[in-house]
Amino acid sequence: MALEEVDEVEFITIILAAVIAAQWIIFLIVKHRRERELDRLTEYLMRVQDSLSLPSFDSLGEGKFGVLESELYKLLTQMSQQTGISRKEKEYLSKMLSDISHQIKTPLTSMGIMVDLLKSPGLPEEKRILYAGNIERQMDRMTWLVRNLLTLSRLDADMLHLKKEQVNLKSMITRALEPFEIMAEVKEIQLEVKVDKDIQLVCDEQWTTEALSNIIKNSLEHTDSGGCLEIRGEKNNFSTNISFKDNGSGIAPEDLGHIFERFYKGKNSSENSVGIGLALSRQLIMLQNGIINVASELNKGTEFCIKMYSDVII
Repeated sequence: MALEEVDEVEFITIILAAVIAAQWIIFLIVKHRRERELDRLTEYLMRVQDSLSLPSFDSLGEGKFGVLESELYKLLTQMSQQTGISRKEKEYLSKMLSDISHQIKTPLTSMGIMVDLLKSPGLPEEKRILYAGNIERQMDRMTWLVRNLLTLSRLDADMLHLKKEQVNLKSMITRALEPFEIMAEVKEIQLEVKVDKDIQLVCDEQWTTEALSNIIKNSLEHTDSGGCLEIRGEKNNFSTNISFKDNGSGIAPEDLGHIFERFYKGKNSSENSVGIGLALSRQLIMLQNGIINVASELNKGTEFCIKMYSDVII
């Protein structure tokens, strides 16, 4: 009986030793697998860090480490996208600063020449008046340029807060025309305003007037002496529609799709064109739940059509 008990003890000991050995083997296998997964994850991160590119999503592992890899992949994808956006913003800012520098340098150079000429002794009075007038025009151009650039910057930074106001459309168009009445008179351009005096529009009066002024300026600059600019306004149940139709030089077909882009200058652009007025107008109109379209034919004229929907969003 004692021998049987010894054999039973030995048998239990062997079983326990086998279980312990199995657990140890399992532990080593799991440990090795975890180390291998950690090595793969470390290699994955180093590969991303060195190449700044993401491995294929299909190559990700399974299990908890696979989940971790997946989350890291998502995070790195977002960071990569943000890096791309930041790079594009820097490139845009660099180009914009270059364009601004060029646009400001031109009138400054002209003003410097005029100032030097004004210093000339014995300069005739009529020349002095002419040079002073040129300086004044260049200053006006720079003022307009800086004001519009500041507005574009505020729009980009989402710092331009537009108001909702009940505005008389004909009165607003009249105010938008005022700065250009002398220009139209000098060029003998006929201005025709066909707007019902009772039409009311909900918008930000100041900035919508600015948007309309830039369109009027563009139309007058591209209309020859003796031409005509017709402005119409009408309202229906869905929108208030404003059109500016001239019989000027028109826009080339290859330029038509780009005229609302910043700093874009088409073939028929005037010498003093900067290429930001129409871009600003488009942004101001779109921010107020409106759209602007253009149709043009070379040597026949251009028509800008604005549609401001009744449900204005500001």
